[in-house]
Amino acid sequence: GKLKGVLEIFHRSPLYPDGDWTNFLIALTGQAAIALDNTALIEGLQKANRDLINAYDATIKGLSQALDIRDQETEGHSVRVADMCVSLAREIGIPEKEIVFYYRGALLHDIGKLGISDKILLKNGPLNDEERAMMQKHPQYAYDILNSVEFLRPSLDIPYCHHERWDGTGYPRGLKSEEIPLSARIFSIVDVWDALSSCRPYRKAWSVTDIIEYIKSLKGKHFDPAIVPVFLKLADRGFENNNSYSLPEDRSSLS
Repeated sequence: GKLKGVLEIFHRSPLYPDGDWTNFLIALTGQAAIALDNTALIEGLQKANRDLINAYDATIKGLSQALDIRDQETEGHSVRVADMCVSLAREIGIPEKEIVFYYRGALLHDIGKLGISDKILLKNGPLNDEERAMMQKHPQYAYDILNSVEFLRPSLDIPYCHHERWDGTGYPRGLKSEEIPLSARIFSIVDVWDALSSCRPYRKAWSVTDIIEYIKSLKGKHFDPAIVPVFLKLADRGFENNNSYSLPEDRSSLS
């Protein structure tokens, strides 16, 4: 019931079409109208999909900022480590279409701390054994929260596995070496870097030199020995390419 366009026929001499010719022309214009309508419908769906993903990502970023604000000493931590994680992943050669999942996972890496009481999370000092055991449940809480959201499942490895260690002494599952998802192995280094670079109520921020030596000492223990040199090269350049991550315009494969 909507006008999609006009088909004009030009002929150099008088034209006397018969009924079959006219019917064919009518069928042709009908098919053209359907094709145009389908194209408009697809473009509309793609735009709606992009808008929906934009809304999801804005929600994710807002939630990560809310988590940082709850723990005031780590404010801005999630966005910083997300951007550094993207830089390191690109340096390693992760395909760009996968980078978005690293970014979302990094932003939400601490979402499991929603299940940790403020008494433990905001304690002004080291945790005792019981408190540490409770804190170490936050990756499992993250899995429980995010696994029910299909949109976020490709980003689940970082929140769930970023406290696993290369030598198998991490938590929550005691994974070791390449059992640990690559995204979590990449993220764990930038997470430690940013944590040690920031002041805490119970300690001052470490110097860059001390952090680098510390990370080197944990090569093959906490961290993937193949990733550490790549990270240190990036750190030596001062993360000059560590600009805020922007999601790609074409998001057809990102949902």
